[in-house]
Amino acid sequence: MELAILTSGGDAPGMNAVIRSFVRQGLLGQHRVWGILRGLEGLVRGTRQELKTESVADIIMTGGTMLHTCRFGDFHSPTTQQMAVKQMRDWGLDGLAVIGGNGSLRAAHAISAAGFPVVGIPASIDNDVYGTDDCIGFDTAVNNITASIDKIRDTASSHERIFVVEVMGNRSGALAIGAGLAAGAEAIVIPERPVNPEVIAERLQTTHARGKKHSFIVVAEGADRAERLANELNGMTGFEVKWVVLGHTQRGGPPSAKDRLLGSVFGSAAVSSLEQGAHGVMIGVQNGKTCWVPLASVAESEKPAQFDWLDLAEQLAL
Repeated sequence: MELAILTSGGDAPGMNAVIRSFVRQGLLGQHRVWGILRGLEGLVRGTRQELKTESVADIIMTGGTMLHTCRFGDFHSPTTQQMAVKQMRDWGLDGLAVIGGNGSLRAAHAISAAGFPVVGIPASIDNDVYGTDDCIGFDTAVNNITASIDKIRDTASSHERIFVVEVMGNRSGALAIGAGLAAGAEAIVIPERPVNPEVIAERLQTTHARGKKHSFIVVAEGADRAERLANELNGMTGFEVKWVVLGHTQRGGPPSAKDRLLGSVFGSAAVSSLEQGAHGVMIGVQNGKTCWVPLASVAESEKPAQFDWLDLAEQLAL
């Protein structure tokens, strides 16, 4: 078979582990493997390179994606989608693997609906893809955020300050919940469950009266801005409240062991899926087991926030 793989949308640590696994598993099956450069845009523009065993040497431990990526809004157009399918047929491809988040997997579904064999692989630091318990990149990002908060804690403790830490998550609070629970935050603010600043201020005053001299609030960027919330809390409580925006440091650096393992499993499973003629699906993991999820379901459904973790974080903060 002639197989191709691409990464699309935001980069996520562990994408290279998927690429490595897909390429080497494909070559073991006597297939020819191509890498599409710069995601969906590269697919339409016709930019690709053949991948060999040596092409993916020493990438399992690196962040980002060796194939590069971009956000390509033009792919929403049916005309552009047909151009992509025509390009793949002109190349003589037999199957495509798309690594990415919700937008990328909706694009994969569109390609599948157009009649081309495609398999999706969930990669999103927001861990917000329906049908899978884990997405590539989430574990690394949570670890990065938790490590940053642990470092800020030294200053917070020394100066008896409150810190508002802004993390990524425009529409999803998964990162804020995971890192907030892991770091012992006093409050977590997410888009799916808005919190009145007065409630947070009251909680901070309660913990301060109990003798706690430093605290953390983790806020997802889609719910509020750290600077604005910090200024509000400063005015409401009279405490010294500082703010930090972690930015793109959250998604960078070497992938965690979990993301490397997950990427290796997903890449291999994608090749097996295409070999068996099982396409139009996303490779996912549910209850610790690898599974196939119809791309139609992924494209049409939303993954709910993990409110049980959020509730637990609030309980433990008291």
